[in-house]
Amino acid sequence: MSTPWTPDSWRSKPIEQVPTYPDADALAAVESELKGYPPLVFAGEARVLKSQLKDVCEGRAFLLQGGDCAESFAEFHPNKIRDTFRVLLQMAVVLTYAASCPVVKVGRMAGQFAKPRSAPTETQGDITLDSYRGDIINGIDFTESERIPDPTRMLKAYSQAAATLNLLRAFAQGGYANLQSVHRWNLDFVTDNEAGTRFHELADRIGDALDFMAACGVQADNVQALQGTAFYTSHESLLLGYEQALTRVDSTSGDWYDTSAHLLWVGDRTRNLDSAHVEFLRGVANPVASKVGPTTDPDRLLRLCDILNPENEPGRLTLITRFGADQVEKHLPTLIRAIEREGKKVVWSCDPMHGNTVKTSVGVKTRPFERIMDEVRQTFSVHKAEGTYAGGIHLELTGQNVTECTGGVAAITEDGLTSRYHTHCDPRLNASQALELSFLLAEFLKAERQLQTKQAAE
Repeated sequence: MSTPWTPDSWRSKPIEQVPTYPDADALAAVESELKGYPPLVFAGEARVLKSQLKDVCEGRAFLLQGGDCAESFAEFHPNKIRDTFRVLLQMAVVLTYAASCPVVKVGRMAGQFAKPRSAPTETQGDITLDSYRGDIINGIDFTESERIPDPTRMLKAYSQAAATLNLLRAFAQGGYANLQSVHRWNLDFVTDNEAGTRFHELADRIGDALDFMAACGVQADNVQALQGTAFYTSHESLLLGYEQALTRVDSTSGDWYDTSAHLLWVGDRTRNLDSAHVEFLRGVANPVASKVGPTTDPDRLLRLCDILNPENEPGRLTLITRFGADQVEKHLPTLIRAIEREGKKVVWSCDPMHGNTVKTSVGVKTRPFERIMDEVRQTFSVHKAEGTYAGGIHLELTGQNVTECTGGVAAITEDGLTSRYHTHCDPRLNASQALELSFLLAEFLKAERQLQTKQAAE
């Protein structure tokens, strides 16, 4: 029998990847203030997302999850939110059209402020300071005052998340996501390359289909599905004081929901079975996820599934695999077989970003686009061989014209990285690279649908 859960039961568990605040009273005051703030998302929205993830779990839909590595206070701007939302719309249209199945759209947005670090401190020259842990905790500038954890940053993070969600809801339901606007979604710097050209051609085909439907009397003004789209938010549940403060009892079900986001995940560094982060996530009714890396033991993964999804409910738990292109075939089959052997209901999603980070000769981190594509190919290939469904993709991306990942149709070289290298943490795909990847995914999904159709006919 598991011990009773409460929103603060995580405080009695071992915890990693959290800051030490110098003023405990100030921290308690901020957390208390946050408890009185309105929810950022609503329990009913999280339940709808869980039902859509059930469709992904059962092979009837696909999960597209993406957004910033770490959201920034300094770079907060409505155009950045719009451009990231727009590239996710583009990718979803490509995948939906190719696979003829719904795409569940989840942004790493409106809460992705905290980041785990490989070391608690950073040294430059003869000065050692706390590592930058994300804008919700401390500042990125390498000064003592900036690196001191400041609890009032949680209030600013809440405010930015609320504004971001307000704009995302307006984009999703206010006409911007109307399929008749598909041609206007192209970003200027994407239009002159192969990915942009392919998207333009796809938009033409969708436009022709919509014209035919309109001639038959099916138009956006009388079909709600054509007017907008459902869009959800997610982030790593890392700063648990912030998460607890936004956890509320749902008046209709009596369940606890973390209202900071629709979906929360636990990272590869914090998913120990007795950890505070796992303890917190086991008690909230949101759909949840866990990163799964090369160090994952199959038996411990099964126990993690039992903790986070004791009812084995499809749609409740997503496993986000992140091995690196050279480790997929070594680790993924074993984990799939363990999950299948025990009949665990999970969504399998591929994160091809985190295992493929390298340090370059110009002194910055990058992720070679070819290695990202290779991990995606291998992941889909392994799932096909094992008879399981690769149901999702998890990407760090931006709608901005950055140069952070090498390769792709933009042919970014190591020497060209520093021209527009803007990330606060890890390198992200730009819009043209993300769109190029979506066409590769579309080919895999189309093949999967064709196989399902063939098997159903037999």
